[in-house]
Amino acid sequence: MVNAQRRNLSILLADDHAVLRSGLRLILLDAFKNATVGEAADCRQALELAGTRAWDLIILDISMPGRGGLDVLKELRALYPKTRVLVLSMHSERQFAQRAFRAGAAGYLTKASAGAELLRAVQHVLAGGRYVSAVLAEQLAAELGNSESASLHAQLSDREFEVLRLIAAGKTVKEIASELSLSGNTISTYRTRILEKMKMSTTAELMHYAISNNLIE
Repeated sequence: MVNAQRRNLSILLADDHAVLRSGLRLILLDAFKNATVGEAADCRQALELAGTRAWDLIILDISMPGRGGLDVLKELRALYPKTRVLVLSMHSERQFAQRAFRAGAAGYLTKASAGAELLRAVQHVLAGGRYVSAVLAEQLAAELGNSESASLHAQLSDREFEVLRLIAAGKTVKEIASELSLSGNTISTYRTRILEKMKMSTTAELMHYAISNNLIE
């Protein structure tokens, strides 16, 4: 990590779990002695703090309360194109990684593997590369060799995919609306679009599909 330590780094941690932020902060400051590490506890705070300085890196949880994490990622990339964003998520690579990369992420790391891979991912991203775990690399290679690998949910927008997962998790329209800060009517409209795109007619079909394709944990 010699190159990253030659100058003072500024890293913004955006995650709603204070204990996790504290642990990541200690790891980063131990590796990058002169780094400045900021902390945001939700999407609103992440967007506010992102504009306070020229951050070298934002480590972003895409499952924080409030706006959809992928929407926040897109906004960060649009507003601060020179700032690299490493997504740190509770969701497996299979669920969100490709969408995160399409939204502008420079790397994707699951929280389960963060302890072992965080510094390697940070160094790789700061050097200008894209960090892909061995698990995701293997998955992408397999899909490239299979022309029939495209799934029904691949055609959904990021927000539709998010709503699909919440429906499949058994949440009501009211609960989903509250979690995503949207109206109940908007969530119902998303549900209708999802059913149409996936050529299904009931919530039960959506739930069965999501479970069968490991879209919920």
